Amino acid sequence: MLPLEGTTVVTLEHAIAAPFCTRQLADLGARVIKIERPGVGDFARGYDERVRGLASHFVWVNRSKESLALDLKAPSSPEVLNRLLAKADVLVQNLAPGAAARLGLSYEALHARFPGLIVCDISGYGNDGPYRDKKAYDLLIQSESGFLSVTGSDGEPAKAGCSIADIAAGMYAYTNILAALIERGRTGQGRHIDVSMLESMAEWMSYPLYYSFDGAPPPPRSGASHATIYPYGPFPAGDGRTVILGLQNEREWQVFCEQVLERPELAADPRFSSNSRRSAARAELRALILEVFASLSAEQVVARLDAARIANARMNEMADLWAHPQLQARKRWVEVGSPAGRLPALLPPGVADAGQARMGDVPALGQHTQAILEELGLATGAG
Repeated sequence: MLPLEGTTVVTLEHAIAAPFCTRQLADLGARVIKIERPGVGDFARGYDERVRGLASHFVWVNRSKESLALDLKAPSSPEVLNRLLAKADVLVQNLAPGAAARLGLSYEALHARFPGLIVCDISGYGNDGPYRDKKAYDLLIQSESGFLSVTGSDGEPAKAGCSIADIAAGMYAYTNILAALIERGRTGQGRHIDVSMLESMAEWMSYPLYYSFDGAPPPPRSGASHATIYPYGPFPAGDGRTVILGLQNEREWQVFCEQVLERPELAADPRFSSNSRRSAARAELRALILEVFASLSAEQVVARLDAARIANARMNEMADLWAHPQLQARKRWVEVGSPAGRLPALLPPGVADAGQARMGDVPALGQHTQAILEELGLATGAG
């Protein structure tokens, strides 16, 4: 039995933040009923066609869900929603600000009728405050939260290559829902959860916030290198491939000089005798490191680093990650169904094997409408 078997989640969701949250719940065995607009569905279905005609974002965050096509503006929709919520444990929504309230789906409107219902609102800026009604997309929140100010290279900000603001909000929604389910087991009462993308990213930005405490300068943009520790970042080898390495203390610096660079005299060089000095003289030190690495392949550099027990990684591309030997060895890949056939999917982190997670199909739009309406005692086409 999976941890959330017997738990029903109704979700009015689109794009990434809320679907990412509810997919985690589905992974743990919850029944997730995803309400979609008839004929169109979650607009993330149309982002691209990279997975055998399906959208990459949608495949990622929507497996193991049931799709109910329902026009929320139709006269019959309140009855469908009422019957769904009467059986539900959790309602998740990330509609436009105020939209859920206009539909009568705010926590305040629902709590008297469904006292055990947990209502989770996910938005860009939260349910109140001067920014409540601003549109919020992942890149905009990366900017608003200050993430872009410390990411990229000198003079040129760069966004994260994946939807980190959406992921952050989705994960905080997920963990808050799990906590609310535990609380409800003790009190019998549901609760309201208000998760914003901005607050989620602000929490993730706490290190640079504290680093710039009381008006101090913030961490500089440093590309893929560490802003304040050196050497820590990417270094090309002689074969054109890049190795990422990181030193954390003076003992590692000495070993790095002796076993990796084979230049033991550098360990005592006053230019590099502390992390702050190495960081200040990073251009000189980088040139010395690259001079040694130029005669080595990436594999040879990694072998030296491993032998010296210096932290390192290859700078992999997506093809490398698909074939990563560690994921293969730990049997992290399984298959799920979809409208385009069987597709590879990663087991959720922390799950030992496919028997510990629900790895269901990615649904077609409205695939479960008839079955759900019949289950609710409503005629087909009620939505």
